[in-house]
Amino acid sequence: MGEPYIRKYCPVKINEMVGQDEALKDLKDFISNFKRQRKNAAFVYGGSGIGKTCGVYAAANELGLEVVEVNASEFRNKEQINLKVGGAVGQQSLFSKGKVILVDEVDGLAGNKDRGGLQAMIRLIEKTSFPIILTATNPWDFKFNSLRSKSVLIKFNELDYMDIFKMLKRICKEEGVKCEDNILKGLSRMAGGDLRAAINDLQQLAGEEKKITKESLDELSQREQQQDIITALTKVLKTTDPKVAIGAFDYVKENLNEQLLWLDKNIPEEYTKPEDLARAYDKLSKADIFNRRIRRWQHWRFLVYINALITAGVAVSKDKKYDKFVQYKPTGRLLKIFWANRKNMKRKAIAAKIASYTHTSSREVLKSIDYFRVIFQKNKDMADKISSELDLDKEEAEWLRK
Repeated sequence: MGEPYIRKYCPVKINEMVGQDEALKDLKDFISNFKRQRKNAAFVYGGSGIGKTCGVYAAANELGLEVVEVNASEFRNKEQINLKVGGAVGQQSLFSKGKVILVDEVDGLAGNKDRGGLQAMIRLIEKTSFPIILTATNPWDFKFNSLRSKSVLIKFNELDYMDIFKMLKRICKEEGVKCEDNILKGLSRMAGGDLRAAINDLQQLAGEEKKITKESLDELSQREQQQDIITALTKVLKTTDPKVAIGAFDYVKENLNEQLLWLDKNIPEEYTKPEDLARAYDKLSKADIFNRRIRRWQHWRFLVYINALITAGVAVSKDKKYDKFVQYKPTGRLLKIFWANRKNMKRKAIAAKIASYTHTSSREVLKSIDYFRVIFQKNKDMADKISSELDLDKEEAEWLRK
């Protein structure tokens, strides 16, 4: 199939990118004015496949800088970070050019003190002579509180399907791929804002014939990558074959916590025999134990055990398949709590800053945080002073004003 399109059409200039004009301007300003910045790092965040990493390379290329990239998912503790990132911080660039240090996917860094990953990163940020760019999906995780305070936040927005369409249209023209606009727009919508996935799909569908038809697009919509959680649950709960069940959750958009909640809700709807139910919940509870160990100790190798337990393990917990029809539904109370916790991350991050400054606990601050919201809504001068004193970033200040 030749060179991957995602590599061939990776933007080398900012104006070649789509849908991220404001974020790219902020990123380029941060890099070019690095020595005049109060903060030595930029925290670039947003969903998958929307241009975070490409944007760093494009901005650095326009400024004539080398990019030294390290992937944080490949290392998590203090020693590894000091070796890989610390080496980049302390060495001069090749050919005496300036450079940008890109630390990709920092979501994987350990937040617990015993592994020291985030603490080591913060110390390197404080002493670096070169701009450091961090990328992540969600910067509001509580473990990033200190890292955010040392960084300029730059948000990459979800891409509109028309932005994706424009890029796919350009690639089709360059590669001589025949495809009607309405089909290309359908492909753009299916990507769910992920440009990288859309480009990969385009190359896969075009094939050697360089042609995309409505039939091929319909086939794509049925592939595993587009399957929903209901299809995945059916593979687990309606089979006793572990080979069928084992890959059920490989391509669903729901994360592990959501998968566990869906199973918790629907296992008792499907499994009516007490023995089957007990065995299934035994597997689910063991998976939850491994999940807690990952959160506590960052032992990511446990993921393979979790997947085996919640797929093949749950599937073989029944003596035979149930023939009855069951309409699988999302959990109510637990899922609401889960989403509420996700939405409260920013609120907790602000409370942690106030607590640190006022020498109290975050829990106590959360009880009176509405008091600060009233100040931000009613008294701009005082709000600006508080923002400056607490080193609130733009999004944190906006949250208090709402």
